[in-house]
Amino acid sequence: MKQVLITMQEENKIARWGLLISILLISSNLRAPLTSVGALLPSIRDNLEISNTLAGILTTLPLLAFFIVSPFASIIANRIGMEWTIFYSFILLTVGLVIRTLSGITLLFLGTIIVGLAIAFGNVLLPSLIKVKFPLKIGLFTGLFAVFMYISGALASGISLPLSRISGWGWQGSLLFWAILSIVSLVVWIPQLNKKASLPKKKVSNELKKTIKNNVWKSPLAWNITIYMGMQSMVFFTLISWLPDILKSNGYTSNEAGWMLSLMQLCFLPFTFITPVIAEKLSDQRLLGAITGMLIIFGSGGLLSNNTIITTLAVIFIGVACGAAFSLSMTLFSLRSNDGQEASDLSGMAQSFGYLIAAVGPVLLGFIHDITANWILPVTIIGMAGSILIVTGIKSGVNRKIETI
Repeated sequence: MKQVLITMQEENKIARWGLLISILLISSNLRAPLTSVGALLPSIRDNLEISNTLAGILTTLPLLAFFIVSPFASIIANRIGMEWTIFYSFILLTVGLVIRTLSGITLLFLGTIIVGLAIAFGNVLLPSLIKVKFPLKIGLFTGLFAVFMYISGALASGISLPLSRISGWGWQGSLLFWAILSIVSLVVWIPQLNKKASLPKKKVSNELKKTIKNNVWKSPLAWNITIYMGMQSMVFFTLISWLPDILKSNGYTSNEAGWMLSLMQLCFLPFTFITPVIAEKLSDQRLLGAITGMLIIFGSGGLLSNNTIITTLAVIFIGVACGAAFSLSMTLFSLRSNDGQEASDLSGMAQSFGYLIAAVGPVLLGFIHDITANWILPVTIIGMAGSILIVTGIKSGVNRKIETI
């Protein structure tokens, strides 16, 4: 009997390690197919003879897809299970990765939309899956999820152009390369399809089901988390788009500005891992939420300086703040929810509106720059976003759960 128990424990341990590896592989697909496009935009534009505006839409379409799909991800997962939902979404991702490399601008845009729709499911469901499967290690595994997501994204940004220069590959071959990672993730995920417990349903009367289903959308706490998620996304995606131009207006060369953008992303990565671990150990997360907003305010002010040291510190502050704020948002989905279903609902709500704000940010600030012919007002708006992060971060950080009936 004792030997049987030991064997079962060993099998359970192997299964949990298999699940963790699968989650990390899935998370590695959630940014790389998007960030791989950036360095290839000039090649895509010249090859297809499209305008800069049309080429720029390629980076916005996935964010709009996140906005559309995110609220429905938990509904679908509740019907067929998170494991099967993620599996089907990655089949869709693989199809999208192939379609966007086929001939013509129409298929490129269609494939990009499909990729965005597929990734939206992973964005929403992985944080709630971590809550369900690893309830005692939420901070640690949320941090690992975020780190793998952004490391793969940074790697894709760096190697997409060299891959395109391999004989016969071009930008199509470079983009198609990421279908390999998607297929590997699909295969490794297959053992999880036998698992049944995905989103535990609340035991409530039929009369209350509709009310409870809409409860997250009526919660002030959920809306604070949503706005916090949205503002940090807006700051990050805006600066990913415009930081080099902002720095070049202060006298930096293109190469120097590019290295500063790399510095921001380098500072981003460790704090995506550290923050959830710290957040889980704290009695509440108000201080963490406030600090991220303060760093954005200090960083935006420093971007307007012509002093090299101050500008460098500003970029570091912003990288740290964005990394911490992103993973804190992911952690709050679990810490503020009552169960896996509610975590999934909150994740869908926050990421839907969050990525809508993120999609609007770069376009709006670029438009303001075109009107004013300088970066003072756009950077000031980034500082104002930091103020909103302070307020919503403090309100989201209070130790309580989403209101229930």
